[in-house]
Amino acid sequence: MSGIYDEPRVYELACGFRDVPAEVDALLAWCARHRRGGPVRTVLELAAGPAEHAREFARRGVAATALDVNPAMCAYAEQAAEREGVALRVVRDDMTSFALGRRFDLVVTMLDSTSHLMTLDAFTAHLDRAAAHLADGGLYIVEMSHPRDRLSDEPSVSTGWTVERDGVHVTVRWGEPTDRLDPVTQICDDHVTVTVAEDGATRVVRDVVPYRFWSATAVEAAVRLSGALRIAARYGDFGDVPVTDPQAWRMILVLARPAADAGQGAGAQPGIG
Repeated sequence: MSGIYDEPRVYELACGFRDVPAEVDALLAWCARHRRGGPVRTVLELAAGPAEHAREFARRGVAATALDVNPAMCAYAEQAAEREGVALRVVRDDMTSFALGRRFDLVVTMLDSTSHLMTLDAFTAHLDRAAAHLADGGLYIVEMSHPRDRLSDEPSVSTGWTVERDGVHVTVRWGEPTDRLDPVTQICDDHVTVTVAEDGATRVVRDVVPYRFWSATAVEAAVRLSGALRIAARYGDFGDVPVTDPQAWRMILVLARPAADAGQGAGAQPGIG
């Protein structure tokens, strides 16, 4: 039986609440603020899935590469880029062990995809690989869920939402009240149900997705253990909201090489991994 990550179109529809162009605007603004070396010319999106952000960068003339371990996602990203007439290099590889033989001005991981890194060793290896692919002055920007979502009775994101796109109605349940975070492993099996209604027909995709919760202190520990990057800035959304702000709904880290002279920066949304 296929799962949600084996259904790239369904996954992309489920993520249709995202304003990808606005998010790329924010990523580029942070690069202008924290990166040395001029405009972003090359970008690598890790755990890219349908590669919506990489495709948006490509539309803007940035040389974009998308990496994902799932063959269905890679094929879908290639086909979507071809339909849209944008140049996108797609690589099937693991986010903890890839070696592409080139460096990028910007590396990004979006949509809390680091929740698929189940151990501290895996997270550290991932950071090492991202750092090894950064050009001089390059940045690694990683978007994660806000710790409030797993450690508070008042999460900042919703586990249920709907999306309307091009005549398709999508209902998403990403996690159920009975899903519980293991206090020892910090892993939860999230039950996912996506219902797609189009052309008078309805289909349902169900999955159980293991999710590793990463607290701010655990992420900082991984950064220190790796030693290849430093935290240049933390943001709580795709604006300038601090991660500590009550309105913050994401934990977004801007990471740079230690030698880089990057500047220091200072209603519920749907949640998806």
